[in-house]
Amino acid sequence: MIPMMINSIRRRPLAAYITLRSKTTAAQYVESRARDAVFEKFMDKYKNLLKVIAIQDLILSNPTRTPPSVSLDFLNRLSQKLHLNRGAASFLRRYPHIFDIYYETTVSQPFVRLTDVATQICREEAEAITATLPAVVDRLILLLSMSKSKSLPLRAIFKVWKELGLPDDFEDSVICQNPHIFSLQDAHEPHTHILKLVDEFPLRHLRPAVEDWRVTECSKEKSEMNSPVEMQYCFKHQYPSGMRLSKNFRAKVKEWQSLPYMGPYEELREMKPSKVGMRRLEKRAVAIAHEFLSLTVEKTIEVEKISHFRKWFEIELNMRDLFLDHPGIFYLSTKGKRHTVFLREAYERGRLINPNPVYNVRRKLLDLVVMGRHQFPCDN
Repeated sequence: MIPMMINSIRRRPLAAYITLRSKTTAAQYVESRARDAVFEKFMDKYKNLLKVIAIQDLILSNPTRTPPSVSLDFLNRLSQKLHLNRGAASFLRRYPHIFDIYYETTVSQPFVRLTDVATQICREEAEAITATLPAVVDRLILLLSMSKSKSLPLRAIFKVWKELGLPDDFEDSVICQNPHIFSLQDAHEPHTHILKLVDEFPLRHLRPAVEDWRVTECSKEKSEMNSPVEMQYCFKHQYPSGMRLSKNFRAKVKEWQSLPYMGPYEELREMKPSKVGMRRLEKRAVAIAHEFLSLTVEKTIEVEKISHFRKWFEIELNMRDLFLDHPGIFYLSTKGKRHTVFLREAYERGRLINPNPVYNVRRKLLDLVVMGRHQFPCDN
């Protein structure tokens, strides 16, 4: 019965229920979105940070050399994959506070290693993750709990381990160290494993992150909707400055806000095929995406990565379309040849409103990216 409803959603754009945009080609669809100058300015820096992190991970994954390093020739061969348009050397020289290019006489070729400052930041991040391991375990429990089977493919989790703030050895330090919570099982495909919550693990009442905002909003004296009944299905909406919202749009959002739905930790029940049923399924998908982003360290993720979880979370909708249909909750950026989605309510002026220890350390690396070739400020 539910598949019938999903097919109906595919035939009829979600815009018919929520937004007023016109559906054309995929490229036009993305380009027609309302851009947020603050997020776009942040992405100008963040897209280069992602390239820096990719190279940093390659360097650290080569423990055969002390200190860890890789040849410049190796990085040049990966330039296209790493989106280094002018080659590896040109990119690396833009960030002398992060990368050190030196000549290895034993093999007669240049190599790349991290500077002492960048190495210290990596060390601090690892220490911050280790210090928050109980929270890491909780995040993994919540992620698995959004799946009907309370399980997810390990390869999908590997794609988001950094976003979730997992240690790089999380198979050993998190999964194997908590056999009373997690179990690894063989999948039907070769060389594939499924991470599952053990059947005996007692799942307490799981509370989505949006509930915290609802409680806070209800306690405000000047809240537009301070009744718990009005707030129980609402999500926080905020729009980029300059985005014009018509009365019709506002009315549709208000109607959508009051629509009941099944939360991300509730089991999906069968519903009669109807327009309301389709909208409730779509709102449930929004709730799952909202919760997923809330579980990440930086409240942002590449759309491609979160799409790997659609099947397991029983989401049949296109994730990119979902984010574009709800510009008050999510912001989608296409900078850096990738689609990156942000949880709007978590950010203010390009920074997390409620930062965490791991985010604070990663921000130091972003500061080095922004600094570029400039020198460190001198202490007076």
